[in-house]
Amino acid sequence: MLAAATLALLATIALALLRAALGPTVFDRLQAANSIGTVAMLLLAVFGFLRGRPDFLDLALVYGLLNVIGVIAILKFFRQGDLGADEESR
Repeated sequence: MLAAATLALLATIALALLRAALGPTVFDRLQAANSIGTVAMLLLAVFGFLRGRPDFLDLALVYGLLNVIGVIAILKFFRQGDLGADEESR
């Protein structure tokens, strides 16, 4: 079961890498990077579940939160050009 789930998730990562390489815009590439992070989180969760290691589920949740925060920071940078500036000071 672990082998089938791992192969399916690795195939999804390969397709997301292809999307990142071929994406015409930065936002397509960012979406592909976000998908890769999500699939990596799922891979950690599946591995932890099937091996009986619940601490891997905690790692997967932390990785998912870092993925979301990173994507929001990158989107803010591309929209405003600065991560420290707020909307009122512009």
